[in-house]
Amino acid sequence: MKKIRFSLLAALAAMMTFGLSSCQDLDIQYNYLAYQLTVNQKVKSEKQNDKVILLVAFGSTWQQAFEAFDTTVDAYKKAFPGYDVFLSYSSAICINRAAAGENVEDGAEIRNYYAPPFWLTAFAQKSVQYREIVVQSLQVIPGEEYTRVINYIKDFANNANGDLDDDYLSKVVLKLGVPLLQDAEEDVNATAKALNDLYKDKASKDLVAFMGHGNPDSYDTYKANVRYTQLEEALQAYSPNYFVGTVDMMENFKTHVYERMKAAGLTTSNKKVYLHPLMSINGDHGHNDMAGDDLPEKFIGKNYSFEQLQAEANEEGEVEDCSWKNYFGAAGSGLFCNDNTILPYGLLELPTVRQIWMNHTRAAINGEPLDYYHSKNPEE
Repeated sequence: MKKIRFSLLAALAAMMTFGLSSCQDLDIQYNYLAYQLTVNQKVKSEKQNDKVILLVAFGSTWQQAFEAFDTTVDAYKKAFPGYDVFLSYSSAICINRAAAGENVEDGAEIRNYYAPPFWLTAFAQKSVQYREIVVQSLQVIPGEEYTRVINYIKDFANNANGDLDDDYLSKVVLKLGVPLLQDAEEDVNATAKALNDLYKDKASKDLVAFMGHGNPDSYDTYKANVRYTQLEEALQAYSPNYFVGTVDMMENFKTHVYERMKAAGLTTSNKKVYLHPLMSINGDHGHNDMAGDDLPEKFIGKNYSFEQLQAEANEEGEVEDCSWKNYFGAAGSGLFCNDNTILPYGLLELPTVRQIWMNHTRAAINGEPLDYYHSKNPEE
């Protein structure tokens, strides 16, 4: 511990020599070094193999999500016995809020997660230096967040900060496991089959609507939003009662999902609408946007109808500040939706869906080393 402390102080002194513009800069650099030292120590103390898998999730602050990630790490350790396994968050907001105990009042622990660059740097320590590093994206679609995963690997491989051993980097084998819905046919169809196997009994009589995240048009990297449409089509090959919408994809908000239900003649018999997150974990969006009690302020504590909710749609067609549960369950919608029709499971909690991610990891391991100078993009 004394050695670590002295190293940290020496590094801070070096920063001061080169000049920091403010105390805030010093705090940021101190935190960065402290985080790096923490991750270094964890990796060094837990290293058992010469190969490693880094799982990269966006992140969450809910206990259910923490446990889903824990289960996923355990599943990976069992399936890949020759590899050490660690998990990182790519979202700085989730990292900070998890460490601050954002949902402690709802039973969440205080958890410390770290961004991928800290882990990759730790893997390259002279006392560690894994010979093979597999980075597995836990994203659902190959969109904006997946792009960040690719860039983490590129920066690491190219020694962007100039603080790693170039000789080691020239020899280490890098692999990249792609998101759940990377391939427009194989992955979409495999996911649709897994979901139908789980929910076909419900879809035989009622409706099952999956809520994904999606990217706004300006952030629709690789045009990945189309995977939601493709998944709905694949699911509807099993039953016309499946639907896939998002919280952030234009023309695919809950209001658009309802219009598709209505056009199919499904909103006239008070069918149940089962709601399910189409995200790796059931986090903020699942608890709040999907299953929460949010309503436009003017309706809180008052009686309201579905028609009145519809009148609140913005120029993009979305009814803001209204959960999917309250929207589909509003009087006059022709549907039935409440707390009892919520299916509160993140995709990582579904073993058959989680297996698709694991298949991508296996394919990455068995494939060629990553050409990190080029993005591993979906083809369509």
